[in-house]
Amino acid sequence: MELGKMTVSINKAINAQEVAVKEKHARTCILGTHHEKGAHTFWSAVNRLPLSSNAVLCWKFCHVFHKLLRDGHPNVLKDSVRFKSELSDMSRMWGHLSEGYGQLCSVYLKLLRTKMEFHTKNPRFPGNLQMSDRQLDETGENDVNNFFQLTVEMFDYLECELTLFQTVFSSLDMSRSVSVTAAGQCRLAPLIQVILDSSHLYDYTVKLLFKLHSCLPAETLQGHRDRFLEQFKKLKELFYRSSNLQYFKRLIQIPHLPENPPNFLRASALSEHISPVVVIPAEASSPDSEPIMDLAEAENASQQSLFDNKFDDIFGTSFGSGPFNFNAQNGMSRDEKDRLIEHLQREIASLKEELSSFRAESQCVGVQLRGRVSELEAELAEERHRTRRALDEGEFLRAEAEDLKRRHHDTQRAQRSLTEIERKAQATEQRYAKLKEKYSELVQGHAELLRKNAEVTKQVTAAQQAQGEAQRDQREAQRKTQEQGEVLEALRRELMSSRAEAQAMRGTLDSTAQSEAEQSTRVAALQGERSALAETVAQRDQEAAALEAEVRQLKARLQDQSQAALELRDRLAEKESEAEALGGRLRDQPWAILGCAAREAQQVVQEALGRLDDPAHAGCTSSADYLLSRTLAASEGTDRLEEACGQFLADQSDVSVLLPCVSRLAHLLADAILQASATSHMTPMEPADRLLEAGRECGAEALAFLAGLEDRESLERNDPTALRTRLHHIATIGEELLPKGLDVEQERLGDLVDQEMAATAAAIEAASARIEEMLSKARAGDTGVKLEVNERILGSCTGLMQAIRVLVLASKDLQRDIVESGRGAASPKEFYARNSRWTEGLISAAKAVGWGATLMVDAADLVVQGKGKFEELMVCSHEIAASTAQLVAASKVKADKESGNLRRLQTASRGVTQATAGVVASTKAAQSQAQETDSMDFSAMTLTQIKRQEMDSQVRVLELESHLQKERLRLGGLRKKHYELAGVAEGWEQNGADIAP
Repeated sequence: MELGKMTVSINKAINAQEVAVKEKHARTCILGTHHEKGAHTFWSAVNRLPLSSNAVLCWKFCHVFHKLLRDGHPNVLKDSVRFKSELSDMSRMWGHLSEGYGQLCSVYLKLLRTKMEFHTKNPRFPGNLQMSDRQLDETGENDVNNFFQLTVEMFDYLECELTLFQTVFSSLDMSRSVSVTAAGQCRLAPLIQVILDSSHLYDYTVKLLFKLHSCLPAETLQGHRDRFLEQFKKLKELFYRSSNLQYFKRLIQIPHLPENPPNFLRASALSEHISPVVVIPAEASSPDSEPIMDLAEAENASQQSLFDNKFDDIFGTSFGSGPFNFNAQNGMSRDEKDRLIEHLQREIASLKEELSSFRAESQCVGVQLRGRVSELEAELAEERHRTRRALDEGEFLRAEAEDLKRRHHDTQRAQRSLTEIERKAQATEQRYAKLKEKYSELVQGHAELLRKNAEVTKQVTAAQQAQGEAQRDQREAQRKTQEQGEVLEALRRELMSSRAEAQAMRGTLDSTAQSEAEQSTRVAALQGERSALAETVAQRDQEAAALEAEVRQLKARLQDQSQAALELRDRLAEKESEAEALGGRLRDQPWAILGCAAREAQQVVQEALGRLDDPAHAGCTSSADYLLSRTLAASEGTDRLEEACGQFLADQSDVSVLLPCVSRLAHLLADAILQASATSHMTPMEPADRLLEAGRECGAEALAFLAGLEDRESLERNDPTALRTRLHHIATIGEELLPKGLDVEQERLGDLVDQEMAATAAAIEAASARIEEMLSKARAGDTGVKLEVNERILGSCTGLMQAIRVLVLASKDLQRDIVESGRGAASPKEFYARNSRWTEGLISAAKAVGWGATLMVDAADLVVQGKGKFEELMVCSHEIAASTAQLVAASKVKADKESGNLRRLQTASRGVTQATAGVVASTKAAQSQAQETDSMDFSAMTLTQIKRQEMDSQVRVLELESHLQKERLRLGGLRKKHYELAGVAEGWEQNGADIAP
């Protein structure tokens, strides 16, 4: 593309006229970026435009630049990053203008800057934001922090989109039909790009939020949820308003968001999410219809001229002598021919439209199916989560019961402590009474001492009075002595008597002095005793005050302890009531959990019964052998559940033993019912009806039995005998449907296994050799497309043979491990004889693999020679895949789950599946390549010949459809007959060993 033409298109697309950008000019700009691998020409042309002075010009520039970022070359982003600051300055400049296109240009420029920053930070996202779920997961690099930051950036991006949406709608007068005016279309045209971006951002935000909620706590993501809810409401309203505009109805199909936002707190809600799909019709993919009309008219004119040229070449141009009489040739005029061409063109256009709608519907159906698969996976994960949560709740309840027991023990200890405190309080009261009695005794003693002190005081006073009288008497005696001395001479006789009397008085005086000294000593002793008694009384008073204070403290402590005892009694009563309530809950919780598990089990069985009437289930098939193994497993599950019920009734506090048995039995019964229905699809009418009816009866009996697990009374009288009878009935019908085997000696089974495995290996080697030989012949004799087709087919067949060889070797090794681990002291032949049913299945699978390999080599030989059909080769590939799957299943039945050879066998099985897919893919590619070489050239055919061949093709199509229906019926009959005769062909025994578990 010339740069001058691109520059002209840029100037035509970005002009000052208030009309929408024409799609042909925008498309030319996009193609120009891909041609020059960048946007240098675009920016060199844009820099010369007065974007800062004309708002309409700037608005149309934003529209074209948005298209280039979405659909242009990836280097457009790299070439535009250096202009990011200029776009920011222009956005701020236009933001000061509140009228017209000013605010629109400011918001749009900010959106474009945000888009450039987003793609710069996240280079994995293409410009049109179209990514698969796997690519979206890879952008986070398995780091939850990256997903968290990416979600924030998407919120910012979507916020800019919504802001532009609201700004455009607020600038329009919605009361008028603005979408049919040129000015309204100029403002609405860029919103098509915004709708495309917003739908992808909303879808990716929902998926990332579900991923984040699976890794982080819900409280951490509260801000994300609030922001998403706000944007969800805005986007839903804007999508609804846009879908009602006439302008968008013919250009784009806007999706409708769900009524309620997704519930990110529930993991299974992800399966309910449907990605919004924006559909742009092929005939109206641009805002302007003029270029499309021009192209359509040019195409019609070219087709008309081409047809005229072919017409002249065939019939000549003899218009000199007169007009050509077309009626003489085929009875049709030139005008009728034109009308027929126009009618065919309209029919072709309608067929194209139907094809596009069919593709859209197919995509929707595919999305719905993938959503259903995701929903089922989410339900399975939620079911597992429920089981784990039930077990966790059981553990929590047991821990809570232990805590209650511990609290009960603590309460008992508190009660004992309270009793001890009361006992101590009583002892304290007794001690207080004793102290009170002792205090009374001290008070009485003190009063007695006071009385004694008063008596001693009286005695001292009397002694002092007597001493005073003695002193007075002495003074009187001295006076008398002086008087007697004065009359001594006169009275010498009286002197002698006076001397005798004086001597007597001296004796009395001495005795009185001695008595006075004794009294003084006694008084001093009494005073010391008084002081000691005073000190004792003071000490007794202090002790009494201390005892009174101690008594008051003891009374206060006793009162506090009494109050604490009352509080402890109240708390003990509350704890006992809580213990009783929790004990009741603990007793009722196992039954509630069991009831919930029983209802879930009933739902599983009910869903299985519902699938019996599902038309999609009519194509499922199964064998009587597998049906017997499922019924046997269901019977064993019933026995285990009955035993678990007995254990639970003996100890009703532990329900963990019973819950897994209930869930397992429900799934086993559902599997047995579905396998009974699937087996009936491969059996004659009468046993099929009996088997289907037996499955329904078993389902009804299973529902009744599971309903009896919901409460205590029904569980005690629940009896699984009727359920076992129904399962035995299904097993009896299944045994009747077993193939009637030939009389093969069980001792020869071991030799037959070795022979068949050796024969299979030999058949694979022979097939590989034949393929190599055919490939050598093809390279020697073929050339061109035929050689390429043959090499592709034979190369994929060689890869399949190699994968089968690896599978057979792995199966031999695993079979050897099974025999060595399972035979014990018996010989390998005895092990094969004891497990005859499993051995016969292994022999049948080995035969099928060898036969399929031989048949595929024959089909490949015919295809290489040009005598065969590609479809036969694809069918042979599918048969080999089925046979190898049967061999793997037969080998896995008795293998140890941790066996290394089992893992090798599974790896080899996946290799065979991939090789089979490779054969089918190479066959289809070769078929399409061969068909392309056989081009259909209708240029030399007349209209009548074309019409006749068209009718012949329609007849052929009807014949092939009828033949296809008959062949499908015949295939169904052959499969049923093959199932009936498979035992006879393989040598199975009717009354062999039991079915291997």
